[in-house]
Amino acid sequence: MADEHQFIEDGLQRTQIDEFFSEELSRAGYGGMDVAKTPMGTQIVLKAEKPGMVIGKGGKNIRKITTTLEEEFDLDDPQIDVQEVDEPDLNAQIVADRLANALERGWYFRKAGHTTIDRIMDSGALGAEIILSGKVTGARSRVEKFNRGYIKHNGEPAETIVDSGVGTAVMKLGTIGVRVKIIPPDAQLPDDFEVYEDVEVAEFIEEPEGDVEELLEEPDEAEAEPVGTDPEELIEEEAADAVEEVPEEEIVDEDVEGETGGSPAAAEEANADEPEELDEDVEAEAEELLGEMEAESDEEGA
Repeated sequence: MADEHQFIEDGLQRTQIDEFFSEELSRAGYGGMDVAKTPMGTQIVLKAEKPGMVIGKGGKNIRKITTTLEEEFDLDDPQIDVQEVDEPDLNAQIVADRLANALERGWYFRKAGHTTIDRIMDSGALGAEIILSGKVTGARSRVEKFNRGYIKHNGEPAETIVDSGVGTAVMKLGTIGVRVKIIPPDAQLPDDFEVYEDVEVAEFIEEPEGDVEELLEEPDEAEAEPVGTDPEELIEEEAADAVEEVPEEEIVDEDVEGETGGSPAAAEEANADEPEELDEDVEAEAEELLGEMEAESDEEGA
């Protein structure tokens, strides 16, 4: 059998067992069950308001339930453990059955709903919700809700924290469905927080990654650069420094002596034409510096 089919069959079997307990143990205050299959058999934990009625005189009732589970539901060696519910007003299944019985006895739905939800909140619940759906007052069906406190409707907290119970009230006009949701007092919600007053908070100092001595000996190049300086201004300053480092007189004398043989007239003509050649050399060197600075900035950005 495929895993998907096995999951469906297990869920169907669990629902049928739950309905069987709800009908069989309604007078004992049935509060839900937990089923776990073990190598030794099937472990069933029953929660009831009156465990004595579940067990019966001399264990007669519990033996009858065990036999029914083996024959009708094909369970291997069912072992039933009955636990008493400490606070019935915080058990959603017990509250739903009580409210359904009150409606069947003729209680007005508003009075029954408000009285029930007040009892839940008086027991210490963080939040509760009661939903009545059906023909509550007339021939037309409608939904009535009663809310108190804080309740979760979706997400993981709604499945793990919120306790849900369902009951059914059979009336003359029709069936009324009862659904109860309760958040117990000790529930840990994911959005809970606490505020502490008059607490001294130490300053948080972020520790640098790596060896501290190496960081002190070799400072980062990015930190050494002046903050807030435009890269183009740096390029212009370096280009200006490079021009100042080159003495014009030496360049002129060397070029003139090499080309004219040292005559004064030739030197004057060479000096007249030299600034244009010097400007070309400076522009070439500035372009090289500009290219190097742009390459460094691209590497740092990458």
